[in-house]
Amino acid sequence: MPSFRKWRIHPLLVVLVAIALTAGLHAQRGGQPAATQPPGPRPSTAPPLVPVRLNVDGNFRIAPTYTPDPAFSEKPDVPKGRVIRFTIDSAESKIFPTAPVGGGRGAPAGGAATAGPPQHQTFQRQVAVYIPAGYVPNTPTPFMVVQDGQTYIKDEGATTTDKAFIPPMLDNLIHEKRIPRIVAVLIAPGPGGQPTIEYDTVSDRYTNFIETEVLPRITKDYQVAFTTDPEGRATFGMSSGAAAALTMAWLHPHLYHRVLSYSGTFVALQRNVTAPNGAWDFHQTFIPNSERKPLRIWIHVSENDIGSTSPAEGMRNWVIANNRMAEVLKTKGYPYQFVFSEAAGHVDQRVQLQTMPEAFEWVWKGYTPNGK
Repeated sequence: MPSFRKWRIHPLLVVLVAIALTAGLHAQRGGQPAATQPPGPRPSTAPPLVPVRLNVDGNFRIAPTYTPDPAFSEKPDVPKGRVIRFTIDSAESKIFPTAPVGGGRGAPAGGAATAGPPQHQTFQRQVAVYIPAGYVPNTPTPFMVVQDGQTYIKDEGATTTDKAFIPPMLDNLIHEKRIPRIVAVLIAPGPGGQPTIEYDTVSDRYTNFIETEVLPRITKDYQVAFTTDPEGRATFGMSSGAAAALTMAWLHPHLYHRVLSYSGTFVALQRNVTAPNGAWDFHQTFIPNSERKPLRIWIHVSENDIGSTSPAEGMRNWVIANNRMAEVLKTKGYPYQFVFSEAAGHVDQRVQLQTMPEAFEWVWKGYTPNGK
């Protein structure tokens, strides 16, 4: 009779497999192509479409053909804000001084992992700050923190216009008085496995990094003063960055009241004592079991988002997670909008180009400066 000892799984192997699975998920998030529009008309049995409306909260359902909003087009008669760029040397950070080597969003799922202690590296973090036209230096301003910010700004000298670039959109929305004159802090995560550490972990570590290291540096170096009024503070993210955005506001409602999320990773990736099931706990326990907080939340998910065919028990289905988010937000009486996009994929560029300007307008609705 064979000994059971030879079949015992080494703890290190379990850890390495978990890292590989997480890396695979991040690889999907970084490179999943947009879903194509199905041929022919929508089936008669499909749920009715519900176009997004600015003056209505609740659930909305949209479908192709998706059309870019004209707010992304640069217009010659619209005052242009300026974008400043700088880097943060991680070695100067007390909160995120290094990043793990490998295991990033681009790592292959199930790829070989190196045994032994994890290796770490210092890195240069990219930051861009959009400052609207007419901003008076050192005047307290409403603002939005944008996770994965490098995705939403053009490379210097680039002429590409078919992406959801935030600066020209803000120029137009501010000029048309659809949103207040806001500053946007567009910040990139660290390399390798760092994004999941920063974004998917439900803790106040990332918020503390923004509040104590990023914003003070911008104020010191570029004379941008940030309002302390939580009504004038918003967070934005896609995928794991959306989980970070909600974590910032949920754990610190005295700092942030407005949240905007595309294909939010409200699933179980990074587990800890605070969140045994990771960001899945937002809709499973945190929101249902807590008093309503003063938050205004816009969320989105696509029909073919990550894990769309996975069972709920695995806590890795983005579609189920975001539908459950909408349910609990409605039950608790939150001001929210939930947009479901048919025939679309994870953080689908076509959907962003159609919906983002109105999402910004809705999430800033009701803001009145109080001078803080």
